Amino acid sequence: MAGHSHNHGHSHGHSHGGGHSHAGHDHGPPAEGHDRAFAIGITLNLAFIVGEVVFGLIAGSVALLADAGHNLSDVLGLCAAWAAIALGRRAASKRFTYGLKGSTILAALLNALLLLVALGAIVLEAVQRIAVPAPVDGPTVAWVAGAGILVNGATALLFMRGRKGDLNIRGAYLHMLSDAMVSAGVVVSGLVIWLSGATWIDPIVSIVIAVLIFLQTWGLLRESVEMALAAVPRSIDSDEVWEELRELPGVARVHHVHIWPMSTTETVLTAHLVMPDGHPGDAFLDSARAMLKKRFGIGHATLQVELVGAEAQTAKSGCQPPPPLSA
Repeated sequence: MAGHSHNHGHSHGHSHGGGHSHAGHDHGPPAEGHDRAFAIGITLNLAFIVGEVVFGLIAGSVALLADAGHNLSDVLGLCAAWAAIALGRRAASKRFTYGLKGSTILAALLNALLLLVALGAIVLEAVQRIAVPAPVDGPTVAWVAGAGILVNGATALLFMRGRKGDLNIRGAYLHMLSDAMVSAGVVVSGLVIWLSGATWIDPIVSIVIAVLIFLQTWGLLRESVEMALAAVPRSIDSDEVWEELRELPGVARVHHVHIWPMSTTETVLTAHLVMPDGHPGDAFLDSARAMLKKRFGIGHATLQVELVGAEAQTAKSGCQPPPPLSA
């Protein structure tokens, strides 16, 4: 038969003898083992937020209140990330055939948006405080912010191990680490206010905090929006994927290659391989799946093998493959 090879044999690591193979699935729960880190981090930060609000009001410090608002947005982000990771562990259903793994992407997007809202509130309050200065209790500000270094630093350490493999965990780590740095800045401002009486330093530090939040949030927002739009994950070079598939033995052409994130930790690929010599069998599909997993971290690959007439049929339908890459 010269057209498409349409035996739809699906395999989890092997093929049942067809032209279309579900080659390999990576269904491990994302961020597994971080439940304890989320629980401890959320509890520590909630307690610290209460302390910041109380002492911020007593000391008249907008920097402390701003940092409390920022920390609250981080706690909400941690809660969203934890909930999404729990949802991502739920089994697939007839309606949600990938399960609810995509909720991890939505949580990362929500986390970034929450931080931007906090940023706006901080800048607004700081500008108002510059226009109408108020007395600030420098030593109280310094002591409370010093506690913040310990709380945020300890929370960052809880997420350090998993930061490279998951956008949500990386977001939690970066937020807590930068919070610790911001708290260090507030300690310095509190001491300077105490020694010099220059209360204008407090709102200036608040604006510096806002700039740091924006810098750390922009990358997270951009990457989470890209994931929500099913863009190729930034860790994967799509040109290299095309090249590796083209170089598989027996493959004449490659087209209809799609790569997108199923969650913040799992990537999906589909591709059509034109193989004039016919379907190569299970060993080829297993090898291709292993290559995609090892080289690119793609754990869920669906490969469709097409025979000689497939290109003509594709051209007739008006669905042209992209031009070959230049050497």
